[in-house]
Amino acid sequence: MSDAPKRLRRAAGPPPNAARLREAALAHLARFAATEVGLRRVLERRIARWARAAEAEGQPREAIAAATATLQVEIVSLAKSLVAAGAVNDAAFAESRARRLARSGHSRRAIAAHLAAKGIENETAAAALPEDEETELLAALAFCRRRRIGPFTRVVPDAPARMKALAALARGGFAQGVARRALAMDPTDAEEMLLAGRRE
Repeated sequence: MSDAPKRLRRAAGPPPNAARLREAALAHLARFAATEVGLRRVLERRIARWARAAEAEGQPREAIAAATATLQVEIVSLAKSLVAAGAVNDAAFAESRARRLARSGHSRRAIAAHLAAKGIENETAAAALPEDEETELLAALAFCRRRRIGPFTRVVPDAPARMKALAALARGGFAQGVARRALAMDPTDAEEMLLAGRRE
């Protein structure tokens, strides 16, 4: 029985030049929203793949390291130029992502952590975060519906179940006052509030 044919490894070739990096950046932005830091990470991974392939095919390590260092500088410059051109907008990304995450049941704290992980600066993230308690309550209700707790539970909760639900909301980043309001809400009122929040 013959072995299955091995997949041919693509040649690494020369390091990506500025034009190829820009093309890769624009192709990524055409498919995904990205922050400046996020776009740089995408391009850095592309360079890392090239470097691994170049090393595997026996290119000199010193040449690979020098090319990688040059490309890192190129990536920073490219990302900044795309920000200046308006193709990358951290503030718009933060606002859109914060709104989507809040509607899907993420607390202000969870959203802030997500934006920080995406490379959004603190001031930009703070401006995008919902400030009013009603928006936070809506997020807590969405969290409850996803977990089937509070107004969305199918059984009458006893004291341990209520404490467990409160702990889940706390782990989700919700303040105790908001968590208690969400858990105590009438099921019909909770559903209506979520529907009204979606229409806004």
